[in-house]
Amino acid sequence: MPGATPEPTPDAMPQAVPEATPAVTHVLVGFSAGLLADLDRLLPARSVLVLEEPAVIAARNAGELAARYGCVAELRPAPTQDEERPERLVAAVPRPPALRAVIPAVEYGVVGAAALAEAWDVPGAGTAAARVMRDKALLRGTAGPGGVDQPDWAPAEGPDDVQRFRARHGGSCVLKPANRQASLGVQLLGPADDIHEAWAGTTAADEPKLRVGYSGAARYLVEERLHGPEVSVELLVVDGRPGFVNVTAKSVQDSRHPVETGHVVPAGLPAGTVAALESAMAALVRATGFRSGVLHAEWILHQGRPHLVECAGRLPGDSIDTLIDLAYGGSILGGLLAVLEGRGAPAPRLATAGAAIRFLSAPAGTVTSVDGEEEARTAPGVHTLHVSAVPGTTTRAATSSWERAGFVVATGRDGAEAAANAAHAAGRVAIRTGAGGAR
Repeated sequence: MPGATPEPTPDAMPQAVPEATPAVTHVLVGFSAGLLADLDRLLPARSVLVLEEPAVIAARNAGELAARYGCVAELRPAPTQDEERPERLVAAVPRPPALRAVIPAVEYGVVGAAALAEAWDVPGAGTAAARVMRDKALLRGTAGPGGVDQPDWAPAEGPDDVQRFRARHGGSCVLKPANRQASLGVQLLGPADDIHEAWAGTTAADEPKLRVGYSGAARYLVEERLHGPEVSVELLVVDGRPGFVNVTAKSVQDSRHPVETGHVVPAGLPAGTVAALESAMAALVRATGFRSGVLHAEWILHQGRPHLVECAGRLPGDSIDTLIDLAYGGSILGGLLAVLEGRGAPAPRLATAGAAIRFLSAPAGTVTSVDGEEEARTAPGVHTLHVSAVPGTTTRAATSSWERAGFVVATGRDGAEAAANAAHAAGRVAIRTGAGGAR
């Protein structure tokens, strides 16, 4: 696949099995700086063993970054992303004597984390369920027979498959990779869009610094295009039983590439809609056989009913975990640790405030100036402002979540006020580029 890291071989991994670090209580599968920063506030020093692919460690300079976090005992190279052969990971890493939990830190470590948890007899998703979460086609084939509403779909092996499907569905469809994240490669196609161009764009989309290109990983599907409000549901699950649940409202850019432009917690939906989402999540848990952990599922409220878009077996991205903490109090990561350590999950509770994130955008070109940051940072309700587009960097139209120009997190008395505060602050930031204009 274009842009993918060459497939590693077993010989590329250390042949000797290193001894487990005695003080380690938690194993993190995949390197995530954001998650480690949060764990630093919850876990003792040198209590976390981080496992990551050697190629990803090198590409991300993860060794130097991991050293910044006191909770990290060791960053160890391991075959964390070999989803076809997770037994390699189990064989490569001995069980730490004081182990309490295995945590899937990144999308590409979900199967590996489940396999380790299963082998070490601690709570986890279950390897079979984790595989379903990592393959959107497998998820479709599992969720539908399990009674979960979803769009019509089909596997796609080339442009002809997409063309035939689009013709059967009124000239529109959704084309996506089966096993990527962050809207990477997802395209909303209409009657006038060139199928061959779209296929080339989707199949070329990759994350070479985050993902190792193991063989057999390139799979694609085409789906019916549904319309309606979009939400996500974040759910803690204990032994197949739903626990704490949150519903997040999301907004998406009006583009061929459905990249999120903002999220709001709580979503502010009618009680009947929330109940329908909770029922749909329970059906999804039953259908997939998901055991213990966290689910982040995206839904479209098509014709008033939840229809499944996709589901991840890990904590949500886009700072949704931060929004949940701000709106409900406490820590959803702390709740996940309780689940994975076998201590149960926090009880369902109501939000006591609102929190929202608004992503920044910029005209395509070379950034010449960024103004208004201080005004935005001190605007009502602002919790965090981050601007990644700095003078000299190049911006382009966002085709995935990785290409946004920054974000604002804000709070309010409820979700609506938080969303208004985030939008107001985002509007204070003016990013100018050589292409002209500002946004």
